[in-house]
Amino acid sequence: MKTIKNNKFTLVALVLLTLGLYSCTDKFLDEEENYLIDSEGYFNSEDDYYMALVGAYDLLQATYVNNLLGEIASDNTLCGGESATDVVGFQQIDDMTHTPVNANLRDIWNWMFAGVKRTNYFLEFQNNIEFDGRVQMVAEVRFLRAYFHFELVKWFGGIPVKDYANALEGGGKRFSPGDETSIPRYSVEEVYALIESDLIFAANNLDYTTPQVGRVTKGAAQALLGKAYLYQDKFSDAATVLGNLIDNGPYQLVDDYSEIFENDGENGVESVFEVQYSDGEGAGFDCLQCSEGNVAVGFMGIRNHTGPTYDSGYSFNVPTQEAYDNFDNDDTRKDVSILDIVAWAEETEATYVEGYEHTGFYNRKYLPRKGDQNIGDQNLTNPNNYRAIRYADVLLMAAEANNRGNLDETKALAYLNQVRERAFGDSSHNSSATGAALTDAILDERRHELLGEGHRFFDLVRTGRAAQAIEGFVAGKHELFPIPFQEIQFSAGNWDQNPNY
Repeated sequence: MKTIKNNKFTLVALVLLTLGLYSCTDKFLDEEENYLIDSEGYFNSEDDYYMALVGAYDLLQATYVNNLLGEIASDNTLCGGESATDVVGFQQIDDMTHTPVNANLRDIWNWMFAGVKRTNYFLEFQNNIEFDGRVQMVAEVRFLRAYFHFELVKWFGGIPVKDYANALEGGGKRFSPGDETSIPRYSVEEVYALIESDLIFAANNLDYTTPQVGRVTKGAAQALLGKAYLYQDKFSDAATVLGNLIDNGPYQLVDDYSEIFENDGENGVESVFEVQYSDGEGAGFDCLQCSEGNVAVGFMGIRNHTGPTYDSGYSFNVPTQEAYDNFDNDDTRKDVSILDIVAWAEETEATYVEGYEHTGFYNRKYLPRKGDQNIGDQNLTNPNNYRAIRYADVLLMAAEANNRGNLDETKALAYLNQVRERAFGDSSHNSSATGAALTDAILDERRHELLGEGHRFFDLVRTGRAAQAIEGFVAGKHELFPIPFQEIQFSAGNWDQNPNY
């Protein structure tokens, strides 16, 4: 068994350089020529496959910006930062004034496609040799490809897929320069069909336990498959796969909600899938995706904070007063999710500086904690894992599928109330709603349970509620983000821009 650093699936930059997969350039098709290896001379040992697997996992760490902007784009938070020109792309997304010329949206496009390329590199040569554990590695890589494709389709809609028919059968083919002028954007439905194919294979070929903490499990594949179905309103399919996971998986809600987001709560019994971060070096503002740490954590930190518990940061993604007030006062998640900085300063004599769009609140779940042994810039190397899929999320997705699909409201209420009982510490706050009122209750519960975790914008969009909730949101336009202007140019007219951009 491979060694594990800090009990995490460690990602080593040297490995990526060796494989010729590591690139900090703007175009996702670019590679460093000095590090390229002849593909036919690689993938000839188990170690070769393992190193390629590590490279495929690495781009998960770049999803920090997806999660950060999933909140900023929603009604939960304001952009914040130092000023109105601090990370202009973030500010535009918060104000719903973003255009195809947006560096941060281009990062999401580039980094997720870099992840797709790494998974396809592995899958292109998946059958070179046979060894014990090869099928499990293939299943993990197909999960990762589905994860990157899911991020791309929910942000941008239909996307280009190299050798689509082969990919649908589990094969892979890397993008090459020039492909952008010939490979079409496949429809949203076609992209989801590929995601489903990859996740079904992964769920059928993985176990609930793994050789190393942080690697993909059967439960992660089932949960993401259920989520993909839910995003397509395939409620019966979602209810079936999520119900199977609930009935047969090893997960449960932890007793104390406040434990989930501390270091000791990482990879716990409620964790279905986490993006693993460490305090390793490798980041700079010229290459944020190079960081082994969770860059979003430093971005969300309290500006110029001096005091106990928390390190300082850049004061982005600040929760609104409305989001704070939306919680019941006896909901234990309220003060775990949101830090009232004024009350905190009075209690601890901490000091801080008010940033742009200061609301008095911070995203407590992902504030940088004191005691983290950061190497290099502490704001770019925070080791806080991102809890990508929690069991509470699974329960609420299953509740929604059963309710909105008119399948089983008894089950829907049972799943919803499991989450509420943990939140309030009793059953007196349980819901008895039915029909449309139950739908509202489930979606409200998702807001409270998952606040600060990057899901809110997409929940509003997929349920048709974004225009009512988000200031500046234009129906028929802002459900998707624009394809980066440069990519449209590179395609020489092959790819159409998303509507109304």
